[in-house]
Amino acid sequence: MDTKIIRLEDYLRTEILSDADRDKLKIAAKILRDGGLVAFPTETVYGLGGNALLPEASERIYAAKGRPSDNPLIVHIADITELEPLTAEIPEAARRMAERYWPGPLTMVFKKSPLVPARTTGGLDTVAVRFPVHPVAMELIRMAGVPVAAPSANRSGRPSTTTAAHCIEDLTGRVDAIVDGGSADIGVESTILDVSGDVPQLLRPGAVTREMIEETLQISVPEDAALKGPLGADVRPKAPGMKYRHYAPKAPMQLVMARRDPADAAPEILRFLREAADRGQKPALLCSVECLEELKRLDSFCEKDIIIRLTGSRSDQTVMAHDLFECLREMDETDAAYIVAEGCSEQQLGYAVMNRLKKAAAWQILYV
Repeated sequence: MDTKIIRLEDYLRTEILSDADRDKLKIAAKILRDGGLVAFPTETVYGLGGNALLPEASERIYAAKGRPSDNPLIVHIADITELEPLTAEIPEAARRMAERYWPGPLTMVFKKSPLVPARTTGGLDTVAVRFPVHPVAMELIRMAGVPVAAPSANRSGRPSTTTAAHCIEDLTGRVDAIVDGGSADIGVESTILDVSGDVPQLLRPGAVTREMIEETLQISVPEDAALKGPLGADVRPKAPGMKYRHYAPKAPMQLVMARRDPADAAPEILRFLREAADRGQKPALLCSVECLEELKRLDSFCEKDIIIRLTGSRSDQTVMAHDLFECLREMDETDAAYIVAEGCSEQQLGYAVMNRLKKAAAWQILYV
């Protein structure tokens, strides 16, 4: 399959869609409407879009990603009026969340209407819906005239894509088109809140944080078991990324998390780096700038023998989130054979960062 690269030149330069850009998007919109696949930018990560109302389009998404078909897809809309036809009911909690956070990086899981094919929902009787705020995503979905099923635009199990270059690397020859709209703003996928039951439940943390949800709904929001550890093989996931190996670089990864003082992690990180080197594995380090400074003060730390990628400062969670998948993908371009990663605070957006790090490390975590 030939993959068309649709580069939005004016938007990349000005962050404003020109008439020329819109003409290019019409090509991608027709591909979606006709059942083809298009990777496109959103404010969170790039999405791999297909017509959510065509079962065969969902099948193509699963095939392109190499993704298990019981993993549900998120349906994207471009106007709040498009929600009702997809759902059996819209609870009051969902209305309150939508009023405050849509359009934006929030996905909500509803009881589905018969309009949504079972192939789109992974066989579940619920549907995950998101109204993105990114101007390219909104315009593309509006032009397509159909709801767009769009998981992250990466090969299944790999770190999510935050640039068109990542999509080209993973999906060339597997999709009909890739829309280049620059770098995603947030860098981690949307928050997923299940509103299909009696009490809203957090399925995946993101930029709409648990604290923000609880402040809006004025209740304590429980979290799904998938946020505490891997799901069993017999469990059907309620939302994307809950069950299978996800976000992972090619090299195995060890996560080290300090319970109290972040500086406590440095000695254990150094130990894992040394042990990897002793085994003949090229060690790599993913950490904050503060952690690197703490490591430099330890005996026998030799920076030149280690591949290092920095996630920014501990004081800026937005940079950590934005750069995380970029750093993981950069690791794959090196000869790193074993990665040691520093954990971060699980408050606010840090909870989403840690969720992705735990999955990338296949839950190999040492708490110190």
